[in-house]
Amino acid sequence: MKSLLDALQEGRLIELPEIDKGKILNLLATLIEAIPDFRGGFDFAGAVATRETAANTGISLGWACPHGRVSGEGELFCAIGWSPTGIDYGAPDGKPVHIVVMHYIPDSQKNVYLREISGLAKAIKNNPALGELSSLKDLSEARHRLIDLLTAAVDSALPDVKARMIQLEAKQAVSALSETLPADVLSALSLIPLSVVIVPGSHPLILAQDKSLIAQMEAGPEVAAQLGARVPFDHLGYRIFTRSVSSFQPDRLLYDCIAVKLTGPAKKPA
Repeated sequence: MKSLLDALQEGRLIELPEIDKGKILNLLATLIEAIPDFRGGFDFAGAVATRETAANTGISLGWACPHGRVSGEGELFCAIGWSPTGIDYGAPDGKPVHIVVMHYIPDSQKNVYLREISGLAKAIKNNPALGELSSLKDLSEARHRLIDLLTAAVDSALPDVKARMIQLEAKQAVSALSETLPADVLSALSLIPLSVVIVPGSHPLILAQDKSLIAQMEAGPEVAAQLGARVPFDHLGYRIFTRSVSSFQPDRLLYDCIAVKLTGPAKKPA
């Protein structure tokens, strides 16, 4: 979901001023072409229009996912348009489209795109209340709903995919800690990658594979303040390290963390 989250974080969610499908597609393509890292030299808007002519990209339930593919390397980019009135998009279910999610897909990123868009489609199907956007009043509500839907998409990811991601994160964490901790101490540590979503007025949302750690941290209102200090802290037998933090408008924070717990006595240096 990285390109979707990047789009929300970097201001590429806009209210669509037009109800004409062609104009909307051109507007979102122009928004993507304005990204500083976009690789120019070709007609991306034309590629999107050609793809749309070949097959309608409406996926029903008020959503459409147009895209354009290009050869070579590059980043996967996304732009999102919200229409309060709805667009006559020609979707399979005949309903107006309220959210248009457009992707720029280099060949090197096509598998990443397929995983991202299939995860989004699954989340919309499994969470009809979150996927329903026709009643939203303004762009701020649309942004909040999209973040909630993406959170649900991440949380409902296939178990084997989540396990592989967590294994990779654990290896990266071990590599980083090995630079500062002796081998005998490192061997006694149990590392648990986790993400923490902080929303003011709500309990923290913990995404991890350890159920007991999730229960302990979600029950602790002090976790938000401890993470906000941006230094390692102890919590019910774990030491929590923050690797990075991302902010999402208007006031949500996503912390990428590692929880460390001693599973056995560390050997003292000789």
